[in-house]
Amino acid sequence: MKPDCVIENLTLPILYEAPLMLEQKNLSSIVCRELGIQAPQPDLSEWESLVERIRHQSKTVKIGLVGKYVQLHDAYLSVAEALRHAGYALDARIDITWIDSETLTEENVGATLSPMDGLIVPGGFGGRGIEGMILTTKFAREHHIPYFGICLGMQIAVIEFARHAAGLENANSREFDENAPHKVIDFMPGQNDEIDKGGTLRLGKYPCVLKDNTVIAHCYGTKEISERHRHRYEFANAYRETLEQAGLCLSGLSPDGRLVETIELPQEDFFVGVQFHPEFKSRPNKPHPLFVGFIQAAVNHIK
Repeated sequence: MKPDCVIENLTLPILYEAPLMLEQKNLSSIVCRELGIQAPQPDLSEWESLVERIRHQSKTVKIGLVGKYVQLHDAYLSVAEALRHAGYALDARIDITWIDSETLTEENVGATLSPMDGLIVPGGFGGRGIEGMILTTKFAREHHIPYFGICLGMQIAVIEFARHAAGLENANSREFDENAPHKVIDFMPGQNDEIDKGGTLRLGKYPCVLKDNTVIAHCYGTKEISERHRHRYEFANAYRETLEQAGLCLSGLSPDGRLVETIELPQEDFFVGVQFHPEFKSRPNKPHPLFVGFIQAAVNHIK
């Protein structure tokens, strides 16, 4: 039995109608009067338009969110809300199916993921549930389902592609297997396992230069971006040439070219992985362009 506070049990317009209800009750005017504040009447036209769009969404998109913390939906709250923000802009209600990556196997992955219009693997740490995420990415790639990998989700996409498209058997991340023969995800240059993990996370805003004529460049509509990071491991530069020759596009790099920030598969409508966390910059009335691109591809994929 779900607790009463689970967010999807709420009627979404209620969350965004609060300013309208306050204004209708004239509470803001009373507060301003009592505090002696001279304030103009608020312009709520943009908010009213948003609420109307939420009320009258005509399409439903099924998104499979595959992670290791799905028992607590708030662990992915920013991602879930960013998905919904994109839906508001595209006249689409987002129906999230929460999938525990530890439960996915070769036997059930098809039945579990086939009904989805899009698949997203968000961030996380540690080796638990990783093989289920790799199965998810492989299924999305082979069945041409829109895929969005965020932070860990990008690293998973690189590992899966290395194993099954580039022929690098048992490829992995140092985080999950330090003895893997092909560590396609590894420490940043100059790091080692002796350093305290908390002090080696790449945190905060970093710039990125996007490759022309890529899906991600089309989503942003610009060549240079800046996004927020929270991770420790990076794409291993020693494998750049091998994975590019196998068909992986390194679509975004740090300005000095040393760090791979984004990857994608050029032949897919949307198969994108990013090292950063775009969900942190999404807003109800200003959805993040990558989530808009992902949901648009999922809308186009509706079964």
